[in-house]
Amino acid sequence: MTLFEKIAARLVPAEILYEDEHTFAFRDLHPAAPTHVLIVPRKPIPKLSEATDDDALLLGRCLLTARLVAARLGLDEGGYRVVINTGADAGQSVFHLHLHLLGGRMLDWPPG
Repeated sequence: MTLFEKIAARLVPAEILYEDEHTFAFRDLHPAAPTHVLIVPRKPIPKLSEATDDDALLLGRCLLTARLVAARLGLDEGGYRVVINTGADAGQSVFHLHLHLLGGRMLDWPPG
């Protein structure tokens, strides 16, 4: 089981903000912005580069979950960023695909 599967199963504590049958979202334990939420598909895809065409609907659901959570947290007006790290060189530390929803302050560019 990945860490995120353990969080979804309530085996590891987390502040879960949203969940449905396909995705769930929770606050990052080490936030990089005032608002930092992880959006995770329940299906354990290790990283974006391993997603298949069969995962297209699920990937879209992840983005729509990010939009929904951002709206619930009041990030619509100021804006927010959605990031997917793919692989260790990109900073991925949990190998279960997830999106970072970041907001609550002005975000720099480029991010790397």
